[in-house]
Amino acid sequence: MIRRKYIAACFYLLFTVFLYGVDFTELLEKADGLVNFPDSDFSAEYTIVQDRPGQGQTTTVSAVFRRDSDKKYVIIILKPEISKGQGYLKMEDTLWFYDPESRRFNSTSSKERFQNSNARNSDFTRSTLALDYDVLEGERVKLGRFDCWLLELKANNNEVTYPLMRIWISDDGLVRKTEDYSLSGQLLRTTAIPDYQLTGNKYVPVRILFIDNLAGAIIGGKFVHEKTQITIAGPSLKSVPNSVFSKTFLENIGR
Repeated sequence: MIRRKYIAACFYLLFTVFLYGVDFTELLEKADGLVNFPDSDFSAEYTIVQDRPGQGQTTTVSAVFRRDSDKKYVIIILKPEISKGQGYLKMEDTLWFYDPESRRFNSTSSKERFQNSNARNSDFTRSTLALDYDVLEGERVKLGRFDCWLLELKANNNEVTYPLMRIWISDDGLVRKTEDYSLSGQLLRTTAIPDYQLTGNKYVPVRILFIDNLAGAIIGGKFVHEKTQITIAGPSLKSVPNSVFSKTFLENIGR
């Protein structure tokens, strides 16, 4: 039965390529390419506002540095004061969290929540949709003002944060919305990226909204979901010193 479904999916994708002239793998590669920085470094300030219904909002401000060519990134917490100096260092397949209070590094996972928000650590690194997912099917849809391809994706490895995804890619190649699912098909999280800012010849989201489809509270008789909004300011493709991508840098910043 599984083999039949796989064969049917392959025929469907071939038919779609013939009918629309669209290769879904190439579409994912384009989506990755528009937001990745293989030929330059990247840095920006990220303001993360976590909204828990009935509990209010909390704000975290971070400096983010990426070097996609080496699969590295560094995140430094600037605010709030209680978390200032905490940091993350991603080097290839290992992600380290640094706590300046204990002056210790602990390995963590890209799948974990970032600073207890609805964002995950994997949301801060390069996009690898074309590498990590296979397209099961796709269709033309309208998403607000955008004409999009809606693709059903399934992970081809166990390293990704979510094994199943639905993804809306507008005709300019940019991801506008995603839905993240468990392997059983439970909707876990919804992400919206309505606007981008052009930086060089690359695109950086202006805002990213994450909605937790499982967590929230009943407010006024209605269930309200937890959500996190990330606002990205001051994006730059200027070179970042090599010393930034190191444990020593985080230790010095945290002092």
